[in-house]
Amino acid sequence: MRRTRALAPAAPAALLLLLAPLVTACGGDADAKGGPKTVTVTVGYQSKTINTVTAGTLLRSLGYFEEELAARGKKDGVTYKVDWQDYATGAPITAQMTAGKIDIGSMGDFPLLINAARGRELKQPTRLVSVTGYNLRGGLNTVVTAPGSKLDSLADLRGRKVSTSVGSAADGTLVRALRRAGIDPEKGIQKLNQQPSVGASALQAGSADALSQFVAWPGQLVYEGKAKALYDGAELNLPTFHGVTVRQKFAAARPGVLDDFLRAQRKATDYLRAEPVAAAESVAKETGLPAEVVYLYNGANGIATFDPALRPELIEALKQDVPVLKDAKLVDDVDVDAFVDAEPLERVSAGAAAYPSAGAGTPRAELWVQGASRAETFDSPAALLRAARGKEVRAAYVPDAVTGTLWFADKAVWVAEGSELRAFVTGSGAKSYVDRRGGSAARIVSYAEAAGLAS
Repeated sequence: MRRTRALAPAAPAALLLLLAPLVTACGGDADAKGGPKTVTVTVGYQSKTINTVTAGTLLRSLGYFEEELAARGKKDGVTYKVDWQDYATGAPITAQMTAGKIDIGSMGDFPLLINAARGRELKQPTRLVSVTGYNLRGGLNTVVTAPGSKLDSLADLRGRKVSTSVGSAADGTLVRALRRAGIDPEKGIQKLNQQPSVGASALQAGSADALSQFVAWPGQLVYEGKAKALYDGAELNLPTFHGVTVRQKFAAARPGVLDDFLRAQRKATDYLRAEPVAAAESVAKETGLPAEVVYLYNGANGIATFDPALRPELIEALKQDVPVLKDAKLVDDVDVDAFVDAEPLERVSAGAAAYPSAGAGTPRAELWVQGASRAETFDSPAALLRAARGKEVRAAYVPDAVTGTLWFADKAVWVAEGSELRAFVTGSGAKSYVDRRGGSAARIVSYAEAAGLAS
């Protein structure tokens, strides 16, 4: 998908025709007489990777970047255009950036490292300038299997066909999780390197036994009844995030435009945090994803936390990702400290209040009733189940009792222990909890039974 928006002071048609041959993309130049010029800013984004929306889908729909550039254009006498280019993964964005054809891009943590490595190798260095969405435990990535599959845990993947996108954050989760389970990620499974949509089709067709992918593919497949969660990435307890990268040459040539982008991203972040339901509806309309799935990740208590800050724990996690990519021979090495450039964001954030950090409080359940402009929050899954009785529920979300990962209440695995009800993303998580309780009365129950037990 390619969309271009122009914002500029009005100019006579004849003058624009004269200037047309002089315009170049990704920057543009003044004419020979120093007259008005056109600057095209090319932004690569992933519309369906929905925890990048504050630098992509939502930002584009709100028009905040264009508004910032329009104000700049009036002062500078410049025509600014934004060329939004939509991709399925981060890899093609990196290819276009290193070819000098995309100025600003958003992608996940593992692709960001590849972006840094390729930029250095091809003498088109890039810099990480902000974060979009993050999860401090790694819950943005999930391994799923078919609804009727007999696979119950990660250990059951030994010798199986597993689809993922090599070099993605989801692949990184798979590699680490398999190693923890005592399985060689290269020899212990048959890894299928596939685009997310291809992998989803392979899972449904039975040509893949499991799928390891990033937001929003696992949630979408589970919501549609086409998959069940096998492994919650938050079990790794390692941060994962998506961020914004910029060509260093572009940032040096047009620092004000980069500032405009980051300022617009902050505005989009403010909007999403203030109006999570409206933001989810907007992203759903733009992408075709169910709004209920978007809200699972991007909601008020969603799996992703939106904050552009380059938090130290995220940068440290990025450094821990480097050896995984080196082992896969996808990079030689990456100087993370040299790649991270906090100065532009600090410039535009001066005087602004910091966003609250994720994990500050207890994860909360949420109930989204039909027609409501906001979702209602609850301190416990049982309280949510009680509140849902007799209501026309659009979506109900409950946090995993151990990892805190939010999940669909009717797709979660429930454990009853006396009067207590706990929800889990995976069956193995629920079973592990019950086993740890030893001789207690803890038992796995169906969603319908849990709803009936809520009191």
